[in-house]
Amino acid sequence: MTARIEHLETSGTFSLDGGTWEVDNNVWIIGDDTEVIVIDPAHSAEKVAKAVGGRRVVAILLTHGHDDHIRQVLEVKGRIGGQIHLNPEDRVLWDQVHDALAPDAEIAHGDTFEVAGAVLRALHTPGHSPGSTCFYSEDLGEAPVLFSGDTLFQGGPGATGRSYSSYDTIVESIRTTLFALPAETIVNTGHGPSTTLSAEQQNIDG
Repeated sequence: MTARIEHLETSGTFSLDGGTWEVDNNVWIIGDDTEVIVIDPAHSAEKVAKAVGGRRVVAILLTHGHDDHIRQVLEVKGRIGGQIHLNPEDRVLWDQVHDALAPDAEIAHGDTFEVAGAVLRALHTPGHSPGSTCFYSEDLGEAPVLFSGDTLFQGGPGATGRSYSSYDTIVESIRTTLFALPAETIVNTGHGPSTTLSAEQQNIDG
C-alpha cells in the first residue's frame, strides 16, 4: 500500500522565556494501514493515539525541542510505542521539559527514515532553534514534500525572537538547504497552512 500523509491539528500552549501563548499545532502522520511515522505529536496524546490506532509506529520524529512540540511526547510514546528522535543540539530545550529522561535517538543531517515504502530525509536547519530539523520526501505524491516544523511557514521564516534562536541563521538555513530542493516542493508546516518552496522564495528573496 502506498504511503500517505495524515494531518491532525491540536491546540495548547507554548512557553519560553517567562511567557506563555496559545497555539495550534500541526501533527503529521506518514504511512499506510500497517505502519506510520509521527512528526511532532503536540498537545493531545489522546488525539494522536486515536489517529494512529493499532498501526506500528516506526519512529516519532521531532522537528525541534520547543515545549509545544515535545511536552506530550512521552505520553504519546507510552500509548503508541516507537522511539523518540531529536537533534541533540536541542537538548537544552528538551531538558527544560523532560530533565529526567533523554530522547531515544539522535537525529543527524542526512539521516533517513523509511515507512510504507517512503523515505524521509532529515535536513538540519538551525535558526528557530539550534537543532531544528526538517524532513523531506519524494515518495508521498506527485510533488516532493517537506515537513518544515517551525523553520518555514506560509509567509516566511519561523520566529527568532526568543532564546536559542537567530534570524540570520534561519534565513541562511532556508536559502542554502531548503531552497536547494525542487521549487515545487510542498511545505507542510508546524503551524498554519501548507505552502510551497517557490511561494516562500518570493517572500524571502523578493
